[in-house]
Amino acid sequence: MQSTTAYSRLCPFTVSYFDSAPHSGLTSGTPMMRRMPYRRASFLPVVLLVVACVALVGTPRATAAIPHHIKGGHDFKQQVELLEEQWRVAQLSGDVATMDRLLSDDYIGISLNGQVNTKAQQLERTRTQRISLTRLDVTDRKVKLVGSVAIVTSRAEVEGVSDSAPIKGTYRYTRVYQRLPNGAWKITSFEATRSPQPHMSPSEAPAPGKSERRIQN
Repeated sequence: MQSTTAYSRLCPFTVSYFDSAPHSGLTSGTPMMRRMPYRRASFLPVVLLVVACVALVGTPRATAAIPHHIKGGHDFKQQVELLEEQWRVAQLSGDVATMDRLLSDDYIGISLNGQVNTKAQQLERTRTQRISLTRLDVTDRKVKLVGSVAIVTSRAEVEGVSDSAPIKGTYRYTRVYQRLPNGAWKITSFEATRSPQPHMSPSEAPAPGKSERRIQN
């Protein structure tokens, strides 16, 4: 019995007596052993489950890595396009309050003749009707997002008065918006360029000494 006990300690199997009187009811009196694998509790599935949970919790969500100019980009473009329409309507109606809301405090606008206008100067020109537009039809509008900045390019057919002189023509302009931390967009920069005019017949050409004024935004 001592040798049997020592064997069971050294061997990774359990010992089962199946032919002895105490276990099987047989009278042979000869204990016969059958080796059965010793099953140990496996913690591997539990460990793998814990590791998977930790990895899942510690991994940032996929959307957190998406740059601002990609995440919600379509919505941002729609927001800027809506603001462009508000600005167009404000210029036609002389709505200084709306223009004041849309312009950033450090706004700079550059006209075709190189004149630089700050926000205060632009609002004053509109308030005193030094610049007054009766037509502003915008086409070919494109919005490009670069981080928190939106760059708008468009083609505009313009008619109106600037400094008591008539203005009329086709212009290409660039307007720059910046999105603030609170989500609001502000116009920070503007520049307009006169588009090349188609060839005009002598009867359509302006009289000598007269020329169309350049638009200022």
